Amino acid sequence: MVIANSTSLAAKNGILVRNRDALERAKDIKNMAFDKTGTLTEGRFAVQRVVSDSIAEEQALAIAAALETASEHPLAKAVVEAAERRQLSLPQMSDFKTVTGRGVEGKVNGQTYRIGRPEWVEEQNLNLPSSLRQGLNTADERGESAVVLMTSKSAVAVISMADQVRERAREAVNKLKEKNIQVIMITGDAEAVARTVAEDLGIDRYYGRVLPEDKVSIIKQLKQEGATAFVGDGINDAAALLEANIGIAIGAGTNVAIESADLVLIEDDPLDAVKALNLAQKTYGKMIQNLAWATGYNVIAIPLAAGVLYTWGFLLSPAVGALLMSLSTVIVAINAVMLRRAKLA
Repeated sequence: MVIANSTSLAAKNGILVRNRDALERAKDIKNMAFDKTGTLTEGRFAVQRVVSDSIAEEQALAIAAALETASEHPLAKAVVEAAERRQLSLPQMSDFKTVTGRGVEGKVNGQTYRIGRPEWVEEQNLNLPSSLRQGLNTADERGESAVVLMTSKSAVAVISMADQVRERAREAVNKLKEKNIQVIMITGDAEAVARTVAEDLGIDRYYGRVLPEDKVSIIKQLKQEGATAFVGDGINDAAALLEANIGIAIGAGTNVAIESADLVLIEDDPLDAVKALNLAQKTYGKMIQNLAWATGYNVIAIPLAAGVLYTWGFLLSPAVGALLMSLSTVIVAINAVMLRRAKLA
């Protein structure tokens, strides 16, 4: 009865329970491992910083967005979205042209601008101011992708982008730490990218440049340290989801990942992984309460019904015994139903 009610409560909180046994195992979790892309991060690029020289930062971003509006590249979309968030007015752009493998160019306010990969600056023998060179170095150190906005004479701005960290992921990490659960990040991205995201989220232990088959090895290693849950969303995460004590899939992930998981977070929210652990703890608590009540009740009631106190003139009639037995069942049922009122946040 407790499991049935906990499954209902899970659904109301955006958690699909595919394996009910997982609710009992989850109470013992000591390690929570997360895939990075699409789980702790949005899985899409966002502008992190704009470093400009000789023109204002917002002007540089507006010109870059005007050029990138006609492009379908993920980095181009990130630049345009950044300009939209800042509510910048984009200048008119004409003579748009794509330069394969390098970037795009076009005319803005009668002047030709190009935006593309940093190597394009050297290929054209353009001037690269020291401030912009430092901007490129910083992006490289943080594992970010950078594009350079340039005129026909000099580079004028560096725009660095990275996969955006989910705000709810930061909250999830903090709540797991409060529960004394070790948080680990596993990703196939470069070491610099992994380090940057881990530092941003406050994760002390992370693994970068991990191949899909190596994720399983890491989960096995973590299981030796304590019960381990793994949260992922991609095809590459399926084997690790199966290997973990609890496999938790992001609802927006692939069907393979979802089929491999014990729990599915419908709302695509990493904070729901914390809710799942809270649900498991409350479910286990209700089980113990009902077991204690049923055991204690019968330890007392059965001897009374058997006539232990008959010598002292006390004997339960069969009718009263049947009524009390029914009452015990009702109390256990009501206690199980009370689980639906629990708050998981």
